[in-house]
Amino acid sequence: MKKKIFKIILALLIIILFILYGPFNFFRNFWITSAMKSKSHKYLAYLLYSEDDINKVYNNNYIISNNEDTNLDLIDTNNKVSLNEGIYSNKYERTILKSKNKKYKLININEGSFNGYLVSIYDPSHVKLAISNNFLTSGESILSVSKRNKAKVIMNSVGYFDPGWNSNGAIPHGCVIKNNKILSDYKSSIDNGGFIGFNNDNKLVLKRNLGCLDALNSGYRDAVEFGPFLIVNHKKVKIVGNGGWGIAPRTAIGQRKDGIVLFLVINGRIPSSIGASMSDVRDILYKYGAYNASNLDGGSSSELVINGKIINKPVGGGKHGLRLMPTYWFSN
Repeated sequence: MKKKIFKIILALLIIILFILYGPFNFFRNFWITSAMKSKSHKYLAYLLYSEDDINKVYNNNYIISNNEDTNLDLIDTNNKVSLNEGIYSNKYERTILKSKNKKYKLININEGSFNGYLVSIYDPSHVKLAISNNFLTSGESILSVSKRNKAKVIMNSVGYFDPGWNSNGAIPHGCVIKNNKILSDYKSSIDNGGFIGFNNDNKLVLKRNLGCLDALNSGYRDAVEFGPFLIVNHKKVKIVGNGGWGIAPRTAIGQRKDGIVLFLVINGRIPSSIGASMSDVRDILYKYGAYNASNLDGGSSSELVINGKIINKPVGGGKHGLRLMPTYWFSN
């Protein structure tokens, strides 16, 4: 009996070692990039792998930017979107445009290894940036922000300064512009991204290499800084491997050429949904017609609330798995 147990344990150890250090890279890439991009679990990468191993993984998993900014001529926000017209170019177009609700539509996303939600918001003028009640002093729960702004749809926005992974969610990374005014400008934390926001024509604009004042002067009414950008001018960015971002809960924003805004929130770190890669997020938004799209803060920050009800499965700890955060995108 003891010999049998010993053989089973030995076999399990060999399998585990093969998975961790064998010739196949999937688990190693997944483990290292997922841990290193999390706010509080970077130590898990170093628990199993050396600095050299981690650097090798990042050298084989990265994003190649197309270095373009949004071409505003490609987006039309002047004409009202025609819903239920009966003629659709594909099933994704039909899903977006066939809707009884003229404000928004909630679409279930189920890709086998992960699931989540896409929300199409038909009038881009309704999409705005919300900030915490005591901005730069403390963050605020999405439920509280939703109620205060009378939001029909609201999701988290960008990352925030989180020393010791135990902050109160007060200070967002990068520049924040709201109602054509600069509210804060803390150091940015993301490569392959830049300014994400809406101009006064309600077009989602993605721009790189701007200072905060330059961004304001370029016409943003509401904007944050984050990334990576995933689609620019209907062109997908090239993602090698998993892009260096691993697999995790995700939040992203996009806009179609007809002006419809897309909110995407993917569940992760739960048995029914391990999470999505950057390629997964990019491809979902592209299928549903996004001309411009960017990643937002994911992981334990990914949250979606509709009409005051939590829709996704947040994993941020605290009450209902929610975190206190400084900024949100919402539609009223």
